[in-house]
Amino acid sequence: MTARRALAATAILIALRLVIGGVLPLSADEAYYWLWSRHLAVGYFDHPPAIAYVIRFGTLLFGDTSFGVRFGGTLLSLPASWLVWRSAKILTDDDGIAARACLFFNLTLMIAAETMAATPDAPSIPAAAAFLFCLAKLRQSGKASWWLAAGVAAGLGLLAKYTAFFLGAGALAWLLLDRDARRWLLTPWPYLGGALAALIFAPNLLWNADHGWLTFAFQFGRIGVGHLTARYIVEFLGAQLVLASPLILLLAGIGLVRARRGEGLFLPAALIWPSLLYFLFHALHDRVQGNWPCYLYPALAILAAAMAARPASRTMRLTAAGAAPLAALMLALVYAQALFGILPLGRSDPLTRLLGGGIPAVAQQLQALQKSAGASAILTSDYETTAWPRFYSPLPVIQANESFRYPDAPAPPPSLLNGPLLYLAEQRVDRSAKIAAHFAALKPVGEIDRMRGAIVIARYKIYRADGLRGAVFGKMP
Repeated sequence: MTARRALAATAILIALRLVIGGVLPLSADEAYYWLWSRHLAVGYFDHPPAIAYVIRFGTLLFGDTSFGVRFGGTLLSLPASWLVWRSAKILTDDDGIAARACLFFNLTLMIAAETMAATPDAPSIPAAAAFLFCLAKLRQSGKASWWLAAGVAAGLGLLAKYTAFFLGAGALAWLLLDRDARRWLLTPWPYLGGALAALIFAPNLLWNADHGWLTFAFQFGRIGVGHLTARYIVEFLGAQLVLASPLILLLAGIGLVRARRGEGLFLPAALIWPSLLYFLFHALHDRVQGNWPCYLYPALAILAAAMAARPASRTMRLTAAGAAPLAALMLALVYAQALFGILPLGRSDPLTRLLGGGIPAVAQQLQALQKSAGASAILTSDYETTAWPRFYSPLPVIQANESFRYPDAPAPPPSLLNGPLLYLAEQRVDRSAKIAAHFAALKPVGEIDRMRGAIVIARYKIYRADGLRGAVFGKMP
């Protein structure tokens, strides 16, 4: 494939993401982050704040729609793709490799999903691509000012997701192991870049200090040592085989092993190694979520493209030739399944459970129940059940617990709690026994099934709550 065709295919893939992102319903997490965007802050419980601002940008332009929520993140895949393309060109001095790297990057299911979905990965990936580009320019030009640009990229990456710390570790590995890069350690420039990153990250740091280190406790609390097992390593590697596609991942793995100090490809390899070693260590005792390595995919795509352009055997030539078609086929199948459910997987379909198919119909039925019961608001007790009805209906929703998820959201006015409320809970997370303790009466009034076609995906139970006991509680996100 020529460079021009590869770049044209990349443009088509990004446009396709925009269209599909406007059609598919939101996942619960996306609707949850949309709630964040309604009350902008410099920190939140689960993650740093970048995704809230990205969502607010899109919804200001296109309203509170799936397209509006996802627009900003998908738009960011444009500069991310450009940065991958230019980084590959700088590191390999080959236009064909650069275009192929950009195409591989966009063909992976990881990038297709994580730049379309409105999650913290959407701003994290372009920040990682920018960090790699700045270091590539530094290596090429020798201009110290690129350290400051890298610091800006790192700071923005940290405001998107804390995994950007691992890119800093990768940059340090490059400095220590590459003889030509090592000289920078004797200059102030890497440290000035690090200071600039810390300055940009400081608002979130101060927010955490003001909120009992909430996000840090949640994220870094996952770092623990349990019983040793190989199960999670198999899961981790299997997930990456799907998310990168088998042949692209194989090519990237070969590139990772073959990269030598002093070569251009040693830079993206060095950025990957610290994260990879940590994920393998973490997987010895706990699950590594499939999306966690998403910020490594700019470097991974460059390594894969370089190996595809330099096949050393017939097997490698076949691998290189099949990498893009196989990835495209896998991506097409996932899109078809998400849009049309072409495989009859029923309730076991992970895409059906993840995306909010059937939720708009649930919200309509909930509105009818609220009207017939004369209820003033909907009461919930988990963030998923809070976020989906809040996005897909005009109903006032109060989450009775976990107020730490919405630090800047308002408490409900006492007048809203004087009348009856409807408590909504998915059957598997029904906390009606705990909710009942706060009311004089709590009675079941119905059930609503979340459907995809004729398949029941989930069942929601609805209770009428009367006579609030005690003080006003909960938040209205």
